[in-house]
Amino acid sequence: MKSSSLSLVFLLVLCSAALSSQRVLLSGESEGKNNNIDGGTGENSISLSLPLVSLPLSRHPATSLPFSSSAVKKQQVRGSKISYRSSFRYTRALVLSLPIGTPTQTQQMVLDTGSQLSWIQCQKKKQSSCFDPSLSSTFSNLPCNTSLCKPPVPDFTIPTDCDPNRLCHYSYFYADGTLAEGNLVREKINLSASQTTQPIILGCARDAQPAEGILGMNLGRLSFASQAGISKFSYCVPPTSNGAFYLGDNPNLRGGVRYLSLLRFDKQTSKGPLPYLDRAAYTVGMAGVRLGATRLNIPPAVFRPDAGGAGQTMIDSGTEYTFLVEAAHARIKAEVERAVGRRFRPKTGYVYAGGLDVCYQALAAEIGRLVGDVAMEFEGGAELVVEKERAWVDAGAGTACLSVGSSQLLGVESNIIGNFHQQNYWVEFDLVNSRVGVVRADCSRAV
Repeated sequence: MKSSSLSLVFLLVLCSAALSSQRVLLSGESEGKNNNIDGGTGENSISLSLPLVSLPLSRHPATSLPFSSSAVKKQQVRGSKISYRSSFRYTRALVLSLPIGTPTQTQQMVLDTGSQLSWIQCQKKKQSSCFDPSLSSTFSNLPCNTSLCKPPVPDFTIPTDCDPNRLCHYSYFYADGTLAEGNLVREKINLSASQTTQPIILGCARDAQPAEGILGMNLGRLSFASQAGISKFSYCVPPTSNGAFYLGDNPNLRGGVRYLSLLRFDKQTSKGPLPYLDRAAYTVGMAGVRLGATRLNIPPAVFRPDAGGAGQTMIDSGTEYTFLVEAAHARIKAEVERAVGRRFRPKTGYVYAGGLDVCYQALAAEIGRLVGDVAMEFEGGAELVVEKERAWVDAGAGTACLSVGSSQLLGVESNIIGNFHQQNYWVEFDLVNSRVGVVRADCSRAV
């Protein structure tokens, strides 16, 4: 990860635990083994997302934040010639295998469009699943005098300090209580024999147990996409098994793609602090929710940021399920109750996966047939639909929960479209044209 409203990073996942449903530039730089280098860019503003944390509910008036759908500020494109395809393992998260360092060491990393900082698991003692910095000639630590390690820096929100070795150290907690800490470093990612990134800034996490890393792909300056100058990327999430991931042009996207303009938030007209807004997220204009043939009566303002940033709608591959603000979630819950009636007994007070609380004593397929498909509708006519047969999650012990939960239960005020509701769609993030494209596909056969 990936919840990320408001400068938040979605869940990191420990190697020793099950994945939770809750969070390139061509080589040309000189190489030096384990050199300390300054990661400063000379810029005064650096944006980095925070982990998912619990925030108080918004008390701002229901006025919308000024925004424009024209374009997010474009990142400088340096990797527009990159053409790369890989498969990923889908087990509630999109897990890529990426070769890192020189010579390469393959690392498992979760593709997370809700996170900025990429990180790998490093260990002093050699373990097959962890990165060994001593074996790479292109690895280098960021020293304490780097600009990223001199708080306060505008928009730089991950706590950093100087460790005993005078290296830049970071540490913070994620929503599940996991402590992520380590050093900020530079290292290359080798996409192929002919395509290698310059050394990019990432975290070198140190933990007693191995962990899968994170490939941060949001719009922040320190995301992999931004540092490597990726012009576009896309993925296709299957319900099970392996999916496909592209950097650059995707030959599968030749027609039928519906594009959603990314929303840009104007700092000039936004008054006061925006504690709930994540400016680095892929924010889109959501229009409504449909259950079966019923389009729910949800005010459009529910899906737009208010004066404090609450209500933002984002596309996030690092979160499994979809979570909506309470005003929308309450309408969904009421419609489900109407459709189900007394046929199945509700599991009052039961919450699955931290935020799924519309649960019944029933089989997922049975209750799915009563409620129908679940569709997230977006401006411009695009939609993401989960068929009724898959819209409910088997929570065990004869309990089924709707795959749309309450973001309030997560402690955030955002609408988060997770990877479960992106299944069997190609999802393309076009950074040059500031848009996200979606088109139906059989992702189990994606190439």
